[in-house]
Amino acid sequence: MAVADILATNPWLLYSSVFVLGLVVGSFLNVVILRYPGMLRYEWERDYAEFKDLKFDQPKPPGLVIARSHCLACNNKLKAWHNIPLFSFFLLRGKCGFCGNSISWRYPLIELLTAVLSLFLALHFGWGWPLLASLVLLFFLMAITWIDLDTFLIPDQLSLLLLWIGLFVALLDVFVSVDEAVTGVIVGYLSLWSLFWVFKLVTGKEGMGYGDFKLLAAGGAWLGAKPLIVVLVLASVTGLIVTLFGFAIGKKDNKIPFGPYLSAGIFLSLLWGQPLLQWYLD
Repeated sequence: MAVADILATNPWLLYSSVFVLGLVVGSFLNVVILRYPGMLRYEWERDYAEFKDLKFDQPKPPGLVIARSHCLACNNKLKAWHNIPLFSFFLLRGKCGFCGNSISWRYPLIELLTAVLSLFLALHFGWGWPLLASLVLLFFLMAITWIDLDTFLIPDQLSLLLLWIGLFVALLDVFVSVDEAVTGVIVGYLSLWSLFWVFKLVTGKEGMGYGDFKLLAAGGAWLGAKPLIVVLVLASVTGLIVTLFGFAIGKKDNKIPFGPYLSAGIFLSLLWGQPLLQWYLD
């Protein structure tokens, strides 16, 4: 019996496998979130130096796959048992196994959150193409969310790749048709692009970045055009609530990344887009 048949006929095996997969991928996403912005910055500065014919001698940052993880405090390379997703954090009591410095709570949080959301997708879709495709979407959205939170940057390499994967998934008619996906890409990009220029013409300021346009366009490739209404409403309301809460607790920096709220809206709309849209229109 093929692995796919075993997973399809054994729900608990499917759920446990997806949960473990979420933990493992969540551990890798921690590496992506930590290292990828530095890799991009290195490439930008190198290309700028080459264009300006300037000397460039910065050391190349570690890659995503080959370079081993190390402690950011003492720089010791971690042992294999230090890198067991989620469990190593508790085995080490939240501290480095070499120098004793505290490990950021974000690492186990991202691993656990990725695993829980992956399990939720398995419970929602069951075995099949929708589950496999939605897991890919989830992993990209997790990386985009945390990178944007850290850097106020949504890498084109992630959002545009997510867009092309969404169009490929549409070829298989998993969530929407190709026509709906292409329309979603156009509407997603132009809607935020239009809001950007209206806001800039009225206030003279830029209200969001171009990365947000591309992320919503990627969401359109997965969802089609109509559910993007729900995505924008969810993202705007959530962003407003978080901003007001920040003001209430004395946070004066009014700059907030919009990518995490768009990501949450895309994820929720994938699951309940049509019911939420109907509820909103009613």
